[in-house]
Amino acid sequence: MEVWGPDNLMTRPIKPLLQCGVILCLFYFVTLTVMHFATFGESQPNESFTNARFIMFILLSPILFKYLIQVTTAPFYSVVEKCRTTNLNLFDVTKVSVLIPAYNEEVGILKTLNSVINTNYPELEIIVINDGSTDETHQLVSKFIQRYEQEHSPTDVNVAVIKYLKLPNGGKAKALNQGLRIASGEIILTVDADSVMDNQMIVNMVKRFTDDKVAAVAGNVVVANRKKPIELLQQLEYLHGFWFKRADSNFNSVHIIGGAAAAYRKTILQDAGGFDENIITEDVELSTRLLALGYTTRYAADAVVYTEGPSEWKCLCSQRLRWKFGRLLTYIKHRSLFFSLSKKHHPYLSCLVLPVAIYAELALFLEAILLTVFYGYTIYTGDYMPLAFMICFVSSIITLQILFDPKMKFHSNLLLLAPVAWLMLYVIDLVEFQALCRSLHRLIKRENLEWQTWARVGIISRSVARQVDHS
Repeated sequence: MEVWGPDNLMTRPIKPLLQCGVILCLFYFVTLTVMHFATFGESQPNESFTNARFIMFILLSPILFKYLIQVTTAPFYSVVEKCRTTNLNLFDVTKVSVLIPAYNEEVGILKTLNSVINTNYPELEIIVINDGSTDETHQLVSKFIQRYEQEHSPTDVNVAVIKYLKLPNGGKAKALNQGLRIASGEIILTVDADSVMDNQMIVNMVKRFTDDKVAAVAGNVVVANRKKPIELLQQLEYLHGFWFKRADSNFNSVHIIGGAAAAYRKTILQDAGGFDENIITEDVELSTRLLALGYTTRYAADAVVYTEGPSEWKCLCSQRLRWKFGRLLTYIKHRSLFFSLSKKHHPYLSCLVLPVAIYAELALFLEAILLTVFYGYTIYTGDYMPLAFMICFVSSIITLQILFDPKMKFHSNLLLLAPVAWLMLYVIDLVEFQALCRSLHRLIKRENLEWQTWARVGIISRSVARQVDHS
């Protein structure tokens, strides 16, 4: 893979490293203190607090039940996938069209293009859709295509066909629909213009389309920028969250397929009406719509795409607002899917995943009260054992997720964070809470939400590139 820019200890910013060190020490201090009290402290049970803790357990039981189902079924993912692909004819090559929507992506668009080409997929069509960019995106893409066509003959082996659309700004969904109209591949794959494909990404996506009912496949998105605490937080969050897609995939019910790494069967995508241009999270709406129509969706853990996460808190909060607002609109649009007893809908999706997703949003409002009761009981009675058990459980889950991830080497830096992951997940809950409040405010006021962007710096530096190649 081509290398872009230096990244060594002499040029690495000191301030982010110092911030990470200070926060890590603080989190470890809190964690070790809890473990000390759990091991050597004496508890004094209190009847009233015990009842309150039982009520809290009952309130959280739907979420805990879903979590238990996913934790126990996710480890069977590899076995299920092996059975599904046993009779796959590896000599059949399916033509793939990769859609890359771009709006002001001058920082990362060439890295994305290079990474798609470097997959060396034999039947590859790349369609770049410039959605009214005002920066240097047009010039960079035009020169790249011109140079690529000069250096490669159409008769060469594994030469990609690159198409380019320059459109007035109309939004991501509209841009994707324009690209879909000219795509000739049997499989449509979307990737964001700030992301980088792993070399085996396309092959590993395509082989999941084992029967005509499979409409879409989600790829494994990895946060590649990880110098700041906020970036490490997202790397951990993505690893933890995407791992549970393994359970969803076992039941053919992956209802959140992000556009950064998504593949669709073209005929089904066209029959379903393409991307919804009225919902800001068109990717989530589409995957939910396909499930509502009775198709199946899967997850490819080994189809990895590296992406750039927001490096500022304001940008992260805005991103989560868009995600939350779009998901709520999707749930409202497809509300008939909830508790559906139709044979075309898997009960795992309609009776567990979707209802609990809404219940979890409601639980966010109660989380401050529930945590106050829980920690109040813990401190007042000195009974730190339940908290210590929760810390050990979360740490074990995170550690296993790292060790069994296809990019274990890349994620090895998170092993140091596993013992304090329980505290980091609280930070994510706080970000999700603000997104929920702002989303509900917009729904009540019937206000729309425009696409937000943030200043990107690019994700592939020298050290990251080495790990992308060898992880």
